[in-house]
Amino acid sequence: MRSCAGVLFACLTLAGCGGNSLSGPTSQPSPTQPPVVNNPLPGPPGAPQVFVGAGDIAACDGNADKTALLLDTIGGLVFTLGDNAYFNGAPREFRDCYEPTWGRHRIRTKPVPGNHDYGTPGATGYFDYFGEAAGPYGLGYYSFDIGSWHAIALNSNIPASAGSAQAAWLASDLATHATACTIAYWHHPLFTSGPDGPSPFMRDTWRQLYSAGVEIVMNGHEHLYERFAPQNPDGAADPARGIRQFIAGTGGAIPYRPVSVQPNSEVRLEGFGVLKLTLASAGYEWEFVPVSGARDAGSGTCH
Repeated sequence: MRSCAGVLFACLTLAGCGGNSLSGPTSQPSPTQPPVVNNPLPGPPGAPQVFVGAGDIAACDGNADKTALLLDTIGGLVFTLGDNAYFNGAPREFRDCYEPTWGRHRIRTKPVPGNHDYGTPGATGYFDYFGEAAGPYGLGYYSFDIGSWHAIALNSNIPASAGSAQAAWLASDLATHATACTIAYWHHPLFTSGPDGPSPFMRDTWRQLYSAGVEIVMNGHEHLYERFAPQNPDGAADPARGIRQFIAGTGGAIPYRPVSVQPNSEVRLEGFGVLKLTLASAGYEWEFVPVSGARDAGSGTCH
């Protein structure tokens, strides 16, 4: 599977690139469109890299505007954690709800799809909107490097358990990219204190990632922020080898409240915001940046 990082670097250095160049001057915004900031280029490999985003984003109700304004002030690459355009991932919803908000950061976005994106059969609205940035059409899983880290974007809306094509691809990708620090992300969380409950069909994926020494998993689906202590695929605390999971379904959908606090859940926050990760050569820092209310911040090291 190809790495997307080189494509992004090349695109950002061109004058046109199909949209605003992130390294050059921006065009004059319309009166109703916030200005697009000149987000800095990713630093050289080995330098700390910013990876920022959320899931459960745009419903044309104004809430995605609030988190898009946060992205305007934060450089680096942007991730999405699925349910990008409500309620059915239709082309019209991407055009009218996502594009005027998070869409102004599309050139630096590494997305994954959610179940609402599959409200349009085959998630064709999603794949048509993001194009090559979404990975192979109809599959939606891919990987890329971000500084010294390897990042893996998965699709939890199609089979991912042992024996699936996605699991086979993941095994190959992990074997090929044996980096010191790895992050993976998709829509449905295996562990959650939210009302939608756990998604056990992603446990095999966790087993693969755990065996490979992956540091971080990020998910959406639950419209809240939650941080777990490092744990193994069966939910046992494992500070030495465990994966730290974040849920950040806080991009704009109506917030949820936790209903049953799970073991190893360390922080749970309600409201809108984005999760900002700073990925360094031997560790990482995290910060939940809210539109308003409480923040969460900390750091960890790679295995």
